[in-house]
Amino acid sequence: MRIKAMETRSLSIDIDPLIVDAAWRLIDSPARRILGLVGAPGSGKSTLSEALLAALGDQAQVVPMDGFHLSNRQLVALGREQRKGAPDTFDAFGYRDLLRRLRTPHDESEIVYAPGFYREIEEPIAASIAVPPVTSLIITEGNYLLLEDEPWPQVRETLDEVWFLDVDRELREERLVARHRQFGRTQQQALDWVRTTDAPNAERIEAVAANADRQLWWSGTRIRFKGST
Repeated sequence: MRIKAMETRSLSIDIDPLIVDAAWRLIDSPARRILGLVGAPGSGKSTLSEALLAALGDQAQVVPMDGFHLSNRQLVALGREQRKGAPDTFDAFGYRDLLRRLRTPHDESEIVYAPGFYREIEEPIAASIAVPPVTSLIITEGNYLLLEDEPWPQVRETLDEVWFLDVDRELREERLVARHRQFGRTQQQALDWVRTTDAPNAERIEAVAANADRQLWWSGTRIRFKGST
C-alpha cells in the first residue's frame, strides 16, 4: 500500500498491509478505541499517523500529544525553554484527561475538541482538532506514552494498544537536523539541539520500548511490523 503523507514535507511511504489490517481490527469494536504510536523524536510518528488516517478515512482521527506542549511563555517562566520536548515540558495531566474524555464521551452527540501543535509558530493551539462522535478510532502519537514516571502510566491506561516505531538512529537524527533547520535554527544550533535535547529524550523513550504491544520498523520508504517481511 503506497500512501503519500503530508508532514512538514511531502514524503511517500509504503505501509505493510498488516499494519493497516491491525488498525482496522481496532475499529471493528462496539466501543471507541485509542491507538498510541510512540517513538523517539524524528522516528516518523506523525507521518505514520497521517498515513494511517488516509487509509482509514473518517472512522479515525489523529490527536497528537504535541498539542499539550507547554506554551513558550510558560517554558520561559519555568526556566525550561532550552529543554523543550522533555517530559516536564508537556501538560501530561491535561493530555491524560483529554484521552479519558475521548474514550468515554459524555453523550453520543458530543464533539470533542483537542489542541494541535504547529511548528510554524512552535506553539500549541487549543480546540484546533475536532473529534466527531462517529469517530471509532483515535490515533494519538507522542514520545512518552510508555514512560513509567507519573502521570504517564495513567496515560498508558487510556490506550488500547501502543505501537513503538523504530528507525535507524543516523536517519532519525538527520531528519531532526533538517526539521530544526526548516524552522529557523542554524546548522550548528540544530546539531547542538539534537545532541543536548533530542538524544537524551530518545534514550529515555527507547529504554521502555519493550513495553509496547507491537514493534514497527521504518526501513527506506517501508514501515512494517518487526518480524514481518
